[in-house]
Amino acid sequence: MSKRRTWRKLHLGVDEATGEIGVAEVTTNDYHDSEILPSLLDGIGGEIAQVSGDGAYDTFACNEAIAQRSAVATIPPRHDAQPCRPQEATPTHPRDQILQRIDHVGRSAWKQESGYHRRSLAETTMFRLKVTFGGQVRSRTFDNQAVELFLQCAALNRMIQLTKPESYPVEA
Repeated sequence: MSKRRTWRKLHLGVDEATGEIGVAEVTTNDYHDSEILPSLLDGIGGEIAQVSGDGAYDTFACNEAIAQRSAVATIPPRHDAQPCRPQEATPTHPRDQILQRIDHVGRSAWKQESGYHRRSLAETTMFRLKVTFGGQVRSRTFDNQAVELFLQCAALNRMIQLTKPESYPVEA
């Protein structure tokens, strides 16, 4: 085993309504983000309304995994993206529909109308995790590092639950 330091990647599925981490997976830097998305979706119980991600998730496998969960994919295609089925007059594949909409209204308008910017809520959760726990692991083996990161996720979720105020209407 090499003694060189390597990156560990923490992949998160965040509930945008609560900011809590619904599912997490730890990998080495050998895995691409798009390879992990299907297993992240499998780890989420219940319905998923929308899956937002950056351009790294613009793959056929990711779009298929999202479609299988009956969710809306809000993933911007690459600037040089081509339709999956270019000969169809009315696109049926969700990615092709996104491409057609971007051609019609522009990338910036599509991001606004699709709610793509809600993705920043997941980025905020990752920022909280790094600031709260220092952004590095202390364990030396991969399995222990994964457990350490999962415990950090659980602790962050608990902190989020404890600090949310209870809101209720007050009668005048």
